[in-house]
Amino acid sequence: MDAVFRALADPSRRLLLDRLNERGGQSLSELCSGLDLTRQAVTKHLAVLEAAGLVTTERRGREKLHHLNAAPIAELSARWISSYHRERAHALADLKRALEDQPMNRTEFRYVTYIRTTPEQLWRALTEPEFTRRYWGAELKSDWQPGSPLLWREGDGEFEDLDQVVLEADPPWLLSYSWHTYQPQHAELFGWSAEKLAELRQEKRSKVTFRIEPAGETVKLTVRHDGFDTETEMLKALSGGWPAILSNLKTLLETGEPLPEAKPAKGSAEALAER
Repeated sequence: MDAVFRALADPSRRLLLDRLNERGGQSLSELCSGLDLTRQAVTKHLAVLEAAGLVTTERRGREKLHHLNAAPIAELSARWISSYHRERAHALADLKRALEDQPMNRTEFRYVTYIRTTPEQLWRALTEPEFTRRYWGAELKSDWQPGSPLLWREGDGEFEDLDQVVLEADPPWLLSYSWHTYQPQHAELFGWSAEKLAELRQEKRSKVTFRIEPAGETVKLTVRHDGFDTETEMLKALSGGWPAILSNLKTLLETGEPLPEAKPAKGSAEALAER
């Protein structure tokens, strides 16, 4: 956590995180544009942010693209902030506002976390109903072959087919499946009319991809939820729901017990992420 606090203490680095929150996948040249900083200074700041886990990168051709990673912020909120004085947490203020405000032109959710487990155990946690029930509150069932349906069950009800399909599966390294659309219970929760629900269900289906990589004594999990043309209600919901689900997954695998149950408030956007 010391690296995260040090990274957030600098206003130039917070500004870079603000810009990546507005639009992920920016190159070094794009991030330098309009800043009163040299290219070398921006490179050094990005290196500090990447070392703290607040920025992740990917290669696309000859370009190196940068993304905001909210995982360390979620872990601070869940495990540490309550232990620090208000003055110690003040360095998070600018980034906190950026994460809570509605960002512009966001079309995907991206999250990276490191878990002390094995790739095989993490794969089981993502694909076995008895595992998903403990940290997600729902059972996910499939044979996990590309083209196969993915079924959901909450509580003691029957498994439901929400027209989700497995897109890619390479155990224990890669899993991708299409996401569900808005359900009748969402309309009841948010007070949507039948016409509003029908309108929302016309949105293009999104997909979620889990990429698992060894990282020393830990496993690096990258979650990417994309396929959105604009920042829809579903994307806003997932951006709030995924960090909670993944923090719960990490805690379960590392301690054997999930975090204390905290249901989203009725009418909150995060409720969409549960189904």
